Amino acid sequence: MRKWRWVASVSLSLIIAFFIIAAFIYTPEQEDKNQNQPPATEEAAETNQTDQEQNEPAEDPQEEMDTEESADTLSDGLRDVFTSVIESARHFLVKDDIQIVAVGDSLTQGVGDSTENGGYVGILEETFNSNKEAETINIANYGKRGNRTDQLLERLENEEISNSLRSADLVLLTIGANDVMKVVKNNFTSLNYQDFVREQKGYEERLHLIIQKVRALNQDAPIYLLGLYNPFDKYFNNIPELGQIMGDWNAISKRVIDNYDNATFIPIRDLFEGSEEELLWEEDNFHPNERGYKLMAERVLEYIREDIEQ
Repeated sequence: MRKWRWVASVSLSLIIAFFIIAAFIYTPEQEDKNQNQPPATEEAAETNQTDQEQNEPAEDPQEEMDTEESADTLSDGLRDVFTSVIESARHFLVKDDIQIVAVGDSLTQGVGDSTENGGYVGILEETFNSNKEAETINIANYGKRGNRTDQLLERLENEEISNSLRSADLVLLTIGANDVMKVVKNNFTSLNYQDFVREQKGYEERLHLIIQKVRALNQDAPIYLLGLYNPFDKYFNNIPELGQIMGDWNAISKRVIDNYDNATFIPIRDLFEGSEEELLWEEDNFHPNERGYKLMAERVLEYIREDIEQ
C-alpha cells in the first residue's frame, strides 16, 4: 500500500514539474504560426526562398541615394532645432570659480524640455561648458514643479538651498506662474478679472519676502527674476483680460525687483507671443518646449553676460 502511495506521489510530482516547465518554454505565437504553415521539405523551402528573391524588385541606387540625402537633411534640421548649445556663445568664457544658483518653479526645473536637460538652466550650463578652454561650470538647480511663492518661501529654509545661496555669485529665479494658476483652479467655474486682482497684493508681499530672504543669505550676488509669459489663451480664450492679467503680474514682479539693489527683472513674455504653437510643450501647452527654453536661455544670457564673463 505504501509502495503505491509512493509511486502515485512521484508521478504527481513529475506531472506538476512538466506543466511548470511547459509554462516557461511554451510560446503560443510560435505554435500558431507553425500550425498555419504546412510542413515543407528543405527543397521546397529553398525553392520558395528563390522565388521570393526573384519576385522582389531590385533596389534603385538613385532612390537609395535620395533617401539617404533626405535623412541627412532631416537630421541636420533636427540637430539645429534641438541642440542645447547657444551657438552664438559657444566660445563664451565664464569667470573662474563662479557659482550660479537657480531656484523656483517648473521653469527652473525644466519641465517640458524634451532633452531632459534642465530647460533654460541646462542650456546655459551646456553653453558655458562647450568652450573646451574654460573650466567646467555647474549651475545648482533647485527648481520644483508646481511651486508658488508661499511654497518657495518655505523651501528657502532648506539647509542645502540656503547654503548654496550663501555661496552664490549669481542667482536666477522663476516664480509666479503657479500663483496665477491657483486663482484659475480656485475659480474655475466663474473665473473673472477681479479674482486675479484680489490675489495680487498677497503675491507682491510674498515676492518681497523671497527677495529679502535671498538678500539676507547673500548681500552681494546679483538676483535675476524671469518674468511670465501667457500660456492660458489656448484654454481660456473666452477671457480676453488674461493678457492684461499676465501684464499686471509682470508689472508687479518688476516693481518689486526695482526696490532692491543689484536685482534685475528679465522679460520673456514677448518671446512667446504669437508663437505658442511652436514654443510650448505639446503635452500640456503650458510649459516651454526645447525651442522655448532655448529662447529663454538666450534672453537670460543677454542680461547676465556682464556679471559672469571674463
